Amino acid sequence: MKGALCSLALLSAAATAATDINSYGNTDQVKITHLGLDLTVDFDKKQLAGSATLDFKRIEPSASTLVLDTRALDVSDVQQHVDGQWTAAKWAWGEKSEALGTAMKVQLAPHADQVRVNYHTTDGATGLQWLTPAQTAGKKHPFLFTQAEAIQARSFIPLQDSPSVRVTYDATIHVPTGLMAVMSAENSQKVSPDGVYHFHMPQAVPTYLIALGVGDLKFKAMGKRTGVYAEPSVVDAAAKEFEDTESMIQTVEKMFGPYAWGRYDLLILPPSFPFGGMENPRLSFITPTVIAGDKSLVSLIAHELAHSWSGNLVTNASWQDLWLNEGFTTYLTYRITEAVYGKDRERMEAVLGYKDLQEDLAAIAPADTRLVPDLTGRDPDDAFSDIPYEKGSLMLTEIEHKLGRKKMDAFLKGYFNKFRFQSVSTSDFLGYAKDQGLDIDRLKEWIYQPGLPKGAPKPESDAFDKVLAEQKQWLSGKEAASDVPFKDWTAQQQIYFVSELPDSLTQAQMSELDKAFALTGTRNTEVAHVWYRQAIKHDYQPAFAAMSDYLRHIGRRKLIVPLYQMLMEKPQYQQMARKVYAEARPGYHPLAQNTLDEILK
Repeated sequence: MKGALCSLALLSAAATAATDINSYGNTDQVKITHLGLDLTVDFDKKQLAGSATLDFKRIEPSASTLVLDTRALDVSDVQQHVDGQWTAAKWAWGEKSEALGTAMKVQLAPHADQVRVNYHTTDGATGLQWLTPAQTAGKKHPFLFTQAEAIQARSFIPLQDSPSVRVTYDATIHVPTGLMAVMSAENSQKVSPDGVYHFHMPQAVPTYLIALGVGDLKFKAMGKRTGVYAEPSVVDAAAKEFEDTESMIQTVEKMFGPYAWGRYDLLILPPSFPFGGMENPRLSFITPTVIAGDKSLVSLIAHELAHSWSGNLVTNASWQDLWLNEGFTTYLTYRITEAVYGKDRERMEAVLGYKDLQEDLAAIAPADTRLVPDLTGRDPDDAFSDIPYEKGSLMLTEIEHKLGRKKMDAFLKGYFNKFRFQSVSTSDFLGYAKDQGLDIDRLKEWIYQPGLPKGAPKPESDAFDKVLAEQKQWLSGKEAASDVPFKDWTAQQQIYFVSELPDSLTQAQMSELDKAFALTGTRNTEVAHVWYRQAIKHDYQPAFAAMSDYLRHIGRRKLIVPLYQMLMEKPQYQQMARKVYAEARPGYHPLAQNTLDEILK
């Protein structure tokens, strides 16, 4: 990092410890209210360069320092707007840690109302992924996308990077001619002839929801307020797969009130995207791994859409309160799935979610199985597991069982209305729940105690009972694998059948299943994931070439991390795992690289 620095001694001592333990921002004294970006996307340098203009309000009238979050930014100079003029501002780097990046402290004149930081990103920008043409579907143009959650926005924008800070924003983005830029804002549906794009986001959003994508993109409408942006070779398949998005929106609106964000579009990213989806407002970022051709994995869209109410409209104030985003959203996802695809589909997905939760409860330190873990001194990515998602959802399911669905919907609608466009804490939720007459002691048991409380709901599915009955028939030799109606089942039933196979299978049995169901190389990435786990467990070599190809071409952490972990647990596969990872690593997102570097070291 370089730039004109002033002595720390010149800065006001008034800058105190951050109110959010994962942010250096002095939001109790000065809080950013609006962001103006002017950035140039340079694919040759793999760099964003330009300026960020920050409007702010002084919570403390005498505050003389603005403290920002940064990570690996190269700052050239800082200016402040005072009495209608831009003048140089004194600034300095502050505290630094691996988990949180580096504080940036700007000295404010008494009448300053804006600060402008001129900067560019560096190779340490953990929130950016630069893809070569070879790493895209079209193979002709490069691609860039951002991933700001949880605290990666600070690696490409200097700001107060806390979910408690909500900002409106405008942006001017300069890209190579012929490419399209899109953001979590009001978007154009056409390529700009000069490569300059202007964006406006009128609703205040938490900083982790600021998002940018640049590539060879085409837009295709799905409904009156929905559409997809994707590479030309992907856009038609994506639009067909996700054509139910408009009906999903209407379903949630009937239950919990109007959609507050104007349009709801999807950006289909290259396979290296490390997550299933990211709920960036107006434009959810989506992995292509859920384009299965039969809508079997579109509950992911329901999840990202649900965030438009739980997460984007009402946001967790800190990452320790992540369950307020993800637990509510997972509960809403099941409700949307039930309304659009039926109760049987919803029950199956709930059972699979519960199964994932049980795996995490067994693997994670007990303290981190509380809904509000202690993240002091930690990267808040540590909070992301099935605990806030599925445990949080189960708690809301228990509330529904006690209230009844009609009262539950009124409870949630009231919650979204009361806290709309606000960032809230677990204490805020408990205060609302108390006002609604809920059992606060029981809720505190859910929230603050590890594991699941006694009497917690457990989802069940008759459809899975039939799957296990068929599996038992095959295992006992009473029917051949070719007689099992596997291909007639839903993807959820197929996943359950494969994931519940016993450890005692022989090579012949694995081969029989593979031949009967065409599991190795299947297009459904979720079915493939559980099959490749069985292949590693049972040393089924015929699946390894396809599994290696799967690992090279998919970057979604949920799908690849468990496979690498299992390979590294067996000494005979460690060399193969390291070889595949060395080939695949350049195409993985920095967040996936950080996770896997530890596993394969």
